[in-house]
Amino acid sequence: MAFKDLIKKWKKYATMSDLGIIARRKFFNNCFDGALTCAGIVSGLFIVFLDPPVGVKNTPSTVIIYGFATALAIGISGLWGAFLSEEAERKKKMADLRKDMVILEDEINQLSNEEDSLTEEELVAIQKAMVVPLKKKLSLKKEILSSNIKKKKKEKSIIQQAEDFATWIASLVDGFAPVLGSSLPLIPFFFGTTLTLFHFLFSYTILAGLLIYLGIFLGNISGGGKIKYSIHLITAGVVTLLVSILLGI
Repeated sequence: MAFKDLIKKWKKYATMSDLGIIARRKFFNNCFDGALTCAGIVSGLFIVFLDPPVGVKNTPSTVIIYGFATALAIGISGLWGAFLSEEAERKKKMADLRKDMVILEDEINQLSNEEDSLTEEELVAIQKAMVVPLKKKLSLKKEILSSNIKKKKKEKSIIQQAEDFATWIASLVDGFAPVLGSSLPLIPFFFGTTLTLFHFLFSYTILAGLLIYLGIFLGNISGGGKIKYSIHLITAGVVTLLVSILLGI
């Protein structure tokens, strides 16, 4: 029961903070970045594999070390950078909410001063010209403003919790997505002790599958265009490969 309540609370926080939109965007951008970064590394090592320098012998473990070192660097960078940027945005949001509360409190104080500054004769003269007595009107307005302050304070507490939750989840997605994108194409290199053409072909196949998946992912978000997005991403992968080969040449 407690776990269900926790899930329900997390869903509420996610809705309040627009976490779904933020997480989807961060997942795609960073997974795509990680995949293309890994494509560049694998392509560079593929060129070295085709024409190795004298005395240099590359093995599958070499590709794994380079690939994972880069993946971890991107992941740590994403996690750290996302946490700091999300925290800064959350603090700004809470500061804006605090300003709203200060404005409401100032209005209440102003109403109190206005009410106190009027003499009895002035109040009677004003009330004769009004349908609702001035004191009653001022008291009613103060009551509404006080109610709004209490509501704002309650909202502030819930929003703060929601923003804290969103900051952590968005940061984790930002750190995990590039590691995932960079790691999957490295799977073939865990097999065998000698580097072969098969390792690179299998790695490119996984990379192509990952880019197609990300294209379908974007298509689902936009409500269509899965093939179009997949072709765009595959093209980006091919361009990365060609640039790496040209640099190698």
